[in-house]
Amino acid sequence: MATIRPYREETDARAVGQLIADTFGRYNLNHLEPRERDLFLGPFRNADSDDPAHQTEIAKMIRSEIVLVAEDGGEIVGVLRGRAERLGSLFVRGDRHRGGIGRALVERFEQLARGQGGRRIYVSATPYAVPFYLAVGYKRSTGERRMRVFDGSGYVYQPMKKVLAR
Repeated sequence: MATIRPYREETDARAVGQLIADTFGRYNLNHLEPRERDLFLGPFRNADSDDPAHQTEIAKMIRSEIVLVAEDGGEIVGVLRGRAERLGSLFVRGDRHRGGIGRALVERFEQLARGQGGRRIYVSATPYAVPFYLAVGYKRSTGERRMRVFDGSGYVYQPMKKVLAR
C-alpha cells in the first residue's frame, strides 16, 4: 500500500513532473495531436529532459501551499497539489488507478485544508476525473466550462465542490 507524505522538491520533482506529464497526456489529452498536446502540457512536455532549466521550470510549476505524494516501493505513484479550499490537481499513475491512492491523497488533503480553516474544497475536474470526484463526495457546482491551460485554450472542465464536515 502506498504511503502519503509531503512532497520534497529536491528528491521528488523529476518523478512528479514525469507522472504529471504521463498521466495528464494519457488520460486527458490523448485525443489531441502531439503539437497541440504539448501546448497543454506546458513545461511538463519536457519532463524527461536532463536540461537543468527544464527541471527547474517543472519544479516551479509543482510548488503549491500543499503538495502531497503517494509513494509505494520507493516510487511516486500519485501527487496532489492545492491550497486550503482549492484542490489544484491530482494525478495517479495509470496502472494504480482504482487502488485507493487518489482517495487517500484527497482525504489527507481535506484533513490539512480543514486544519487551515478550510470549509469547502473547490476543484476544476477534467471530464475523465468527474466520476472519481463524485465517488469521493464532490458535487457539480455549475455546467462544464472551458479554460486556458498553459499555451492551450478551450480545455473542458467541470467545476465541483465539497463542503467539509467539521
